[in-house]
Amino acid sequence: MRKILILFISITSLVTAQKNNISVEQIWDGTFRTERMNSLNSMNGDFYTLLNFNRETQSTTIDKFSYATLEKVETIVDSKNLSDLKYFESHSFNNNETKLILGVDSEPIYRRSSLGVFYAYDIASKSLQLIDEEKIQEPTFSPDSKKVAYGKNNNIFIKNLETNEITQVTVDGLKNSIINGICDWVYEEEFSFVKAFEWSNDSKNIAFLRFDETEVPTFSMDITGKELYPTQQVFKYPKAGEKNAIVTLHLFNVDTNKTANINLGAYEYIPRIKWTNDSNILCATTLNRHQNDLKLHFINATDNSSKIVLNETDKAYIDINDNLTFLKDNSFIWTSEQDGFNHIYYYSKEGKLINQVTKGNWEVTNFYGINEATKTVFYQSVEDGSINRTLYSIKLNGENKKRLSKSSGTNRASFSKNLNYFINTFSDANTPPVYTLHNGNGDQLKEVLNNNKLSSELESYKLSKKEFFTLTTQNGQFNTWMIKPANFDATKKYPLFMTQYSGPGSQSVSNSWNSANDYWYQHLAQQGYIVVCVDGRGTGFKGADFKKVTYKELGKYEVMDQIDAAKELGKLTYIDANEIGIWGWSYGGFMSSNCLFKGDDVFKMAIAVAPVSSWRFYDSVYTERYMQTPQENPSGYDDNSPINYADNLKGNFLLVHGSGDDNVHVQNTMRLSNALIEANKPFDQAIYPDRTHGIYRGKNTRLHLYNKMTKFIQKNLGEKETKLELLKN
Repeated sequence: MRKILILFISITSLVTAQKNNISVEQIWDGTFRTERMNSLNSMNGDFYTLLNFNRETQSTTIDKFSYATLEKVETIVDSKNLSDLKYFESHSFNNNETKLILGVDSEPIYRRSSLGVFYAYDIASKSLQLIDEEKIQEPTFSPDSKKVAYGKNNNIFIKNLETNEITQVTVDGLKNSIINGICDWVYEEEFSFVKAFEWSNDSKNIAFLRFDETEVPTFSMDITGKELYPTQQVFKYPKAGEKNAIVTLHLFNVDTNKTANINLGAYEYIPRIKWTNDSNILCATTLNRHQNDLKLHFINATDNSSKIVLNETDKAYIDINDNLTFLKDNSFIWTSEQDGFNHIYYYSKEGKLINQVTKGNWEVTNFYGINEATKTVFYQSVEDGSINRTLYSIKLNGENKKRLSKSSGTNRASFSKNLNYFINTFSDANTPPVYTLHNGNGDQLKEVLNNNKLSSELESYKLSKKEFFTLTTQNGQFNTWMIKPANFDATKKYPLFMTQYSGPGSQSVSNSWNSANDYWYQHLAQQGYIVVCVDGRGTGFKGADFKKVTYKELGKYEVMDQIDAAKELGKLTYIDANEIGIWGWSYGGFMSSNCLFKGDDVFKMAIAVAPVSSWRFYDSVYTERYMQTPQENPSGYDDNSPINYADNLKGNFLLVHGSGDDNVHVQNTMRLSNALIEANKPFDQAIYPDRTHGIYRGKNTRLHLYNKMTKFIQKNLGEKETKLELLKN
């Protein structure tokens, strides 16, 4: 019996020993990439398209599929059949899906914006028509499909596809001065849209925003490049408290070629414009500078008159989303936190509240649409726990709520346009994405795609389970996950490495499949580290009060919570309270810097990547939403700036930034570095030339960065026993 037991133990040890470690190289070479459905686009009726690339023919296709059968119905276009276009990178349909705009030679500008060469493709005749000789932005079919409007050189143009005639709508566009129809930097980044023009449903009018950036301060960055002399990137960037672009709303009438200026009263921002189902009525959203007074305006295109149909205020701020949905009679769906949690509301076309559709101490996280025939609303929420996402339907009157997704984890839906079907993407911490087809009642019809192959491949790796729990500190209860080494021994003490982002309304603790960073955390766990993530106060999906407690004090309560969390975790018998590190990127880098400086008795080391070092350096829209202006709230800015606590540094600190970061400027790292130098504090620094906020462009960039961070952790966190474990691996 003893021999059998010894043999069993030996075999088990052998199996464990044969498990592979995850290398940093594998994280970034695509080894753990999941399969997905490329560019799924819901079509009219019960169909969808996918953009596919054929490696054998080096051609691009748009393939049409049936929601009901998942079978391919046809290939709508294949670039191998187009003599003038060997491939294309993007596509968009006209309203009746008889034409396409195909894009190629995309050239990125900022996070969401790009330039490209675009063609109009007629599906019936298989003819290709170049829209403009130059690179353009955001080409959009008119609803009658006869024209395409687009942005070029800060102006708006219209191409008549029938006559090839081009009409220039605006003429005053000028770089770093006037922009027509395309968002400025701060709108694109913080209000999350690029195209600032919209066709009316009858194709008679184009509503557009005009940005006068003349008095916005200019920011410049040196671009190292590859030539003998570097160049400069110069653009308008309104920092907190500085002048914003003056944004105005205009209506261009296609028939008369005349433009009208629309008076919206007093406001600072126009974060959304959208035509209603009445072709004559445009809806414009305005915000004051504090972003706590929102108005919905209905503008009549006949006489250009405007009236306010909804006015919402908040003691802190109001988030902007894309959930505004008009029904056939111009009544509308709106989502709001007005009862303390984000919910769905139904208003008449006059702006009178008809009813609150969803209610409860939980958040609606996505609104998918309404089937007007059945008066059924489809949405996603955290009713199944704030780390999960679940799909539901409910009647417009708030009755007959039904859960559509069965598994607890993260469920995301792609609905057919008529809402008869949806493809659900499900994952959790242990299940890579699975795509399944459902009808509108939630019944699963069949599986579309799974990542079983990846699951099987991962069985050969030394992976640890991500454990979810609630961590209690003196200031609350917080969602937390923990990854322990696969060979975890509760009698040993392990160094702790904390990860977080912590920004307003964000979430890092979610029951979803691995990101690239999760594989990195597994890599660290293999080497003897316990990795933990805690979502403290200010993060999202637990109600407005939990999220907005950080108002006017970014970096105060969030830092307090990370420090307290580290102290509580340090009390666990298997964690070495003297060996705790933390890291973060962007807002997370702001946090990790503050945690090391303010929690100098708790944290031994920190890594800050692309951090904000003072909110005085960041943009107006984001910063003032949470902080008001520096002129109004100087202490909120300065009492929580890592720069002002540089002399507290005791531990080891790695500061990383891309010199081409147009978002969080490298100025942040340079000013923090200077403060550390003046305080005579040693620290490590890495500057990635010309890399933007994501630090990813260029050969081996991410690999280099993660190798650097890994070695820094190995050197500065963990006692001798851990370092010996690292050497073994």
